Amino acid sequence: MIETILKNRVLVLDGAMGTMLQKLDFNEEDFRGERFKDHPCPLGGNNDLLSLTQAAAIQKIHEQYLMAGADIIETNTFSATSIAMADYQMEDLAYELNFESARIAKEAAKKITTLDPNKPRFVAGAIGPTNKTASMSPDVKDPGFRAVDFDALSDAYQEQVSGLIAGGVDVLLVETIFDTLNAKAALGAIQQHFLTHKISIPVMVSGTITDNSGRTLSGQTVEAFAISLSHMPLMSIGFNCALGAGQLHPYVERMAKFSNFYTSVHPNAGLPNAFGEYDQSPQEMAALIKPFLDQNLINIVGGCCGTTPDHIRLIAKIAEQASPRKINIPSHV
Repeated sequence: MIETILKNRVLVLDGAMGTMLQKLDFNEEDFRGERFKDHPCPLGGNNDLLSLTQAAAIQKIHEQYLMAGADIIETNTFSATSIAMADYQMEDLAYELNFESARIAKEAAKKITTLDPNKPRFVAGAIGPTNKTASMSPDVKDPGFRAVDFDALSDAYQEQVSGLIAGGVDVLLVETIFDTLNAKAALGAIQQHFLTHKISIPVMVSGTITDNSGRTLSGQTVEAFAISLSHMPLMSIGFNCALGAGQLHPYVERMAKFSNFYTSVHPNAGLPNAFGEYDQSPQEMAALIKPFLDQNLINIVGGCCGTTPDHIRLIAKIAEQASPRKINIPSHV
């Protein structure tokens, strides 16, 4: 259904979960809840855990984004792999975190869809890059060292994908890709799950351009990034995070000219200030998003770090008036 809708209009993705959670100012006890009150290490900052300990708050944030006009909401699972959860000694919770986060988001989507059945809402299972990279060494003294290998990433992603799909997601979103090898492990895990369980749902990917060099952290240009992942029958490919809409525009423009898939963008609300906060107002961000829509560069638009329902509300208003980008017909020479 979602791919049919994409042919006719631009879809709106939600904004930042982390930004909204920071506004709630949860303390260590809030993160722990009753279930984890005796956990042996600090849990503050483990936002994915809040799907278990503060589920009502997570659902409310989803509903706020949906009421602001989002067609697609992302599950609260950006770091919900066993690899990332090892920082909190919670590797064994990975499946449950993904299942519950998907269930909560799906409940919110169903609730808001019921209010307006003519506008179906969808849930994207958010799959982050983990806190390790397969292509580069974290130790400048040992460039050959790797903190993780492809098989370990693939196993962790398979567990995450399994939980997300069992929880009811409509789409899988491999996002904030800074290392394409990590993304390949995620996509491989997705393909394996599809083959094993004889199912298929749409897959989105979204990379991150780390600076004005126009490359990912692992060194790929826009075109190289797209080619590296083109073996997978993706629903969409695009960029998010790291930069604001203004800085991302030229790279999304290149992707739109090059890609045979639908294209997406969900930028930050500008660049962070000296305190790590995002100052770009909803009005400023919407004005920067408008050229993407006027030039028919994108099919899916939303927000990343620093964005709120107010940002999404204004983005949704201008997206409603826009025409979606037409997919390029591939040329095989």
